[in-house]
Amino acid sequence: MDGWLIAVLVVVALVVIGGLIYFAAGRGREKRLEQQRTKAAEERREAQSAAQRAGEADLAANRQAEAAQRERERAVEMEQQAAKTDPDTSEPR
Repeated sequence: MDGWLIAVLVVVALVVIGGLIYFAAGRGREKRLEQQRTKAAEERREAQSAAQRAGEADLAANRQAEAAQRERERAVEMEQQAAKTDPDTSEPR
């Protein structure tokens, strides 16, 4: 066989092998990207759930703070009423 023919066959074989490696790497890259997309979507769902739970906790805390404020106001009113009723206090009635 001629030397130039062997060189051509070697070059063609290297190009074919290089192409196979390129396509295999591309498939692997696409698979990794799809896995990353799936993981990112799951992380977004978890973040949304956490944000919703935090919002619900904020709402509950605000309600509890409002109830505590009403209770404090009630206690002040009760104290004022007791002061008015108590004959031993020096506050004017």
